[in-house]
Amino acid sequence: MSTGGVVFEASRFVDLVAAMPLVSVDLVLVRGGAEVLLGLRNNRPAQGFWFVPGGRVLKDETREHALGRVAQRELGLALDDLDVRFVGAYEHFYPDCFAGDIGVSTHYVVLAHRIDVPADFEVQLGDEQHEALRWWPLSLAAQDEGVHAYSRAYLLPSP
Repeated sequence: MSTGGVVFEASRFVDLVAAMPLVSVDLVLVRGGAEVLLGLRNNRPAQGFWFVPGGRVLKDETREHALGRVAQRELGLALDDLDVRFVGAYEHFYPDCFAGDIGVSTHYVVLAHRIDVPADFEVQLGDEQHEALRWWPLSLAAQDEGVHAYSRAYLLPSP
C-alpha cells in the first residue's frame, strides 16, 4: 500500500486506522439538478452499500489534489472545468475497516464536495472500489435503505 511515496504494510496501516481518524474527501456529483451519482461499494467499510465516490487524503496532499486524484481514479473524471463546492465536514464511524471485520473500527473526518454537472453528463467506472455506478433520482437516493446513511445525509436539506 502506497501513500504519497511512503509504502505501508497492511498490518501497519491497520494499526494507524485503529489509532486515529482518517481524513477523506467525498464527491457528491449532481446531474442536471435531479440525480446523484452513487457507486455500489466492493470494499469495506460500507461494503455492499451505494455510496458517493470518495477517498482518503494522502500525506502531504492538498484537498484540491485529493479531489482531482479521486475523481480521476474512480470516475475517469478531470475536475478542471467543473464547479466544485465545499458542502461541509462530516464524521463517519464504521465498526470494521479495510482489512475486514477484525475488531478494528474506522473513523473518517470527511470533507464533502458538491459538483453540479449537466443533465447529459456521463462518467466511467474507474477502479475496483465500485461494482457499478448509477445515477439515482435525488429523492429516491435520499430515502433508499440501499444507499448508505452517510451518503443520504449529503442529500438532505440543510437545517
